[in-house]
Amino acid sequence: MTVKPEWEAYLQTHRERFLAELVEFLRIPSISALSAHAGDVARAASWVFHRLQKAGLHHVQVLATGGHPVVYGDWLLAPDKPTVLIYGHFDIQPVDPLAQWESPPFDPVIRAGHIYARGASDDKGNMLSPVAAVEALLAGGGLPVNVKFLFEGQEEIGSPQLPEFLARQRDLLACDLVVSADGLQWSPDQPKIDLGFRGIAAFQIDVRGPAADQHSGLYGGVLHNPNQALSRILASFHDAQGRILVEGFYDDVLDLSAEDRIHLAELPFEADRLADRLQVPELFGPPEYAPLERIGARPTLEICGMGGGFQGEGMKSIIPACAQAKISCRLVADQRPERIIAAVRRHVKRIPLPGVRVEIREIPGSAVPYLMPADHAGIRAAANVLETLYGTPPYLTREGGSIAACALFLKELGAYTVSFSFSCADENLHAPNEFFRIESMERGQKGYVLLLMKLGEELGGGTASSE
Repeated sequence: MTVKPEWEAYLQTHRERFLAELVEFLRIPSISALSAHAGDVARAASWVFHRLQKAGLHHVQVLATGGHPVVYGDWLLAPDKPTVLIYGHFDIQPVDPLAQWESPPFDPVIRAGHIYARGASDDKGNMLSPVAAVEALLAGGGLPVNVKFLFEGQEEIGSPQLPEFLARQRDLLACDLVVSADGLQWSPDQPKIDLGFRGIAAFQIDVRGPAADQHSGLYGGVLHNPNQALSRILASFHDAQGRILVEGFYDDVLDLSAEDRIHLAELPFEADRLADRLQVPELFGPPEYAPLERIGARPTLEICGMGGGFQGEGMKSIIPACAQAKISCRLVADQRPERIIAAVRRHVKRIPLPGVRVEIREIPGSAVPYLMPADHAGIRAAANVLETLYGTPPYLTREGGSIAACALFLKELGAYTVSFSFSCADENLHAPNEFFRIESMERGQKGYVLLLMKLGEELGGGTASSE
């Protein structure tokens, strides 16, 4: 008869407690984007503080950032072993539209092996898996590597205070590798590892005409309508096939190599199936790049919102005083947010727009794109563990979304970040009825135990300081 390792028996014995803790955690509405919930984000930080202490971590503390806080804890009693920083976030997205939720977003419900609540998948369910794994290993005597935890409360708003915080805390956070508990797997049955994340540059365009809305019959023909001016600006950003026409936008793009394109082409992808799932007639974008290339390895400029003038039922004959649009640009290596916004400003300035005033305001929360080598020791270790867990090798991919912390860790700590998270894209992240598979939570707990063991072998002695 095969005897389970002590850590595995511990995880099984405490399975119900770990699930109950997740339910308790999910009841906290820690929405970082809404100022009314700032106290809830702080309450979530306190919850994480006590959970790390309970797991047996040392030097646990809630640290101020000038915005929403972060929580730190460590275990540094593995001499001559590498130091791994485990990252995640306890803030969550707003719940709108509330009417589309089948159950209240902060009253967790378990149905058919899924737990439904805002933050279940992104990122509370995932970030608790490494905590449970470390607790199980410590219950058996110790860890195969030195471990530091850094959980933040502002990831969903672009981690605006994290750059300055990391710069101040380089010594505290020194490590040989970062492992992110925020990310996605390819599917419930197929693992993947994201080698890169796109960055982000966001801004708002304000077009102002008369001081107040004016009667379109009295002044139509002598006023430049801000809606028309804004439409002209927005239409100038792309050609008919979606290529971005802003001069200089593509200048810094680290384009895909022939090897990169071959690797992406090997991934299973059916454009028609994705179009059906998204309920659109067909996919759209520059045809010289395949859909997977456009999603993860090419930059975008998206009009996320626009408005101006009368929006109610019926008709109101006015020339509006102003019109606005919110723009989000997803960036790839080696683009930089500040250069993109400068290029957009130059582009708009060249458009003749008499009779209106145009202002472009950067929206806080920009992120630098991130890319790491496919042959890094951390990737090898994670790939080995994922193949053990799933029974099939992981795909190596590039994620279209952004995790600002990855590029920050590389800049400030000199450490690459390996994505090791167990969410799936079908779990309604950022949407109503978000859920997390309970089997993924348990798989993640086991996975983190195996990963820490494997990193102890792959990373050698390590270079980061420890106590």
